[in-house]
Amino acid sequence: MTEQAAGVDLHAALEGGPCVLHPGERALVPTGIALEIPPGYEAQVRPRSGLALRHGISLVNSPGTIDADYRGEIGVILINHGKETFVIENGERIAQLVFARYERAQFVEVEELGDTERGAGGFGHTGR
Repeated sequence: MTEQAAGVDLHAALEGGPCVLHPGERALVPTGIALEIPPGYEAQVRPRSGLALRHGISLVNSPGTIDADYRGEIGVILINHGKETFVIENGERIAQLVFARYERAQFVEVEELGDTERGAGGFGHTGR
């Protein structure tokens, strides 16, 4: 919507009428578009902050990844975390798409890992 926005809006492409999301429900919402993404890039589907704040609408898998070799229609898996039913109309902005470069990791099996200050400490273990 603005010149420096990182995300490109994705719009609902609903041919059979609105999509109704009751609290706790999720739905795969079509966008009517497909992309050819260059090798070495992915497209990340992310929630719209305004829908999240005002209505509790988010993505089940956030961010969703669209791989460079996918050629089908982009669908957005929305979920209603709010307390009210939410109606998605045809053409409504439902998510945003951000493109990112990635590096392909090469895995090497080792007998043990190097030491760090944190070690194997998990969630909340850094004291913050």
